[in-house]
Amino acid sequence: MTGRWSIHNRRLRRRLVGSDDWEEFTSTSEVRPIFGGAGNVDEITFPDGTSGLTVRLYDAATGRWSLNWASSDSGVFFPPLFGSFTDGVGTFHGDEVQDGVPVRIRFRWHRITGDSARWEQAMSADGGQTWETNWYMDITRQA
Repeated sequence: MTGRWSIHNRRLRRRLVGSDDWEEFTSTSEVRPIFGGAGNVDEITFPDGTSGLTVRLYDAATGRWSLNWASSDSGVFFPPLFGSFTDGVGTFHGDEVQDGVPVRIRFRWHRITGDSARWEQAMSADGGQTWETNWYMDITRQA
């Protein structure tokens, strides 16, 4: 998934409160390989001027990836997510705190082709028994 990408975002305005108030916007991303292809750096720019950075690293010994996200808002990395790809679908889990509440985080990569992909973020406040998908990104390679 290296290169420049256009992204259509659909994101819940408020998470884990039963909201159905979605916002939609576009963003752009540039992904560069690192470590000879055993990882990549993905910098995303949002329309409000903020940006984010993901460092993805592959552990060949375990067959797992770590996803490490930082926002220009905080300037620090969030707790990492870990996972792998099976049958063309990548599923990654981690833990963080949202508004003082511990939550499980799940990222899902699917519909992956050479020129497009879909990413989804879901959260669970009950240890993973139920999930709320709160962000979709439809990603398309720029010409």
